[in-house]
Amino acid sequence: MCIFIIDQTTTSPYLIMPSFDQLTLDTPRMTMRPLCLDDAPAILRMRSKPEVMRYMTTAPWTDIAQAIAMVERDQVAVLKGDMVRLGMIRKSDGMFLGSCILFHLDASCRRAEIGYDMDSSFWGQAYMHEALVALLDYGFSEMNLNRIEADIHPDNLGSAKTLERLGFIREGYLRERWIIEGAVSDSALFGLLRSDWLGRVPALRSPT
Repeated sequence: MCIFIIDQTTTSPYLIMPSFDQLTLDTPRMTMRPLCLDDAPAILRMRSKPEVMRYMTTAPWTDIAQAIAMVERDQVAVLKGDMVRLGMIRKSDGMFLGSCILFHLDASCRRAEIGYDMDSSFWGQAYMHEALVALLDYGFSEMNLNRIEADIHPDNLGSAKTLERLGFIREGYLRERWIIEGAVSDSALFGLLRSDWLGRVPALRSPT
């Protein structure tokens, strides 16, 4: 559980984020844990695929150094409590399926942004739904977040469907928010409140 302290200037509680480097979450089919350098080849394999990177903020990756740098940045950030990123590891064979993240943590407003990616070889098997149920449950129950947001490309209908099944509501549309490899793109913004989540948790534990 994240620790509450009182800001003496406002008498409002705010969060102190702990280190997340030892965090693991368990789901029926996966163990979710922080990234390690051994994950780098699988991350490169995943992020080298155009279909995976189609709506991401970079072009498909081409060099193992990119994956190594990502893991090293993550290890620093999770130790400082700046974000939570967990690799999705299939229990049956130890396969790295993808990752999900809570980032842009705003302790004073108890708010975070969610993101996720998964190797296209494993799409369509409800792994991401299973992982995000666990991550959202941790964010709202253990971190005591009040609001979690998502920013996706408006054409990413698969991601929109994933979010809506979890209870996210589309709340806004920002024109020309991103310029990626010279291409300008808009953003669709989604939000989920703790009160919404707590009322939906029992039904959401099933991927159907």
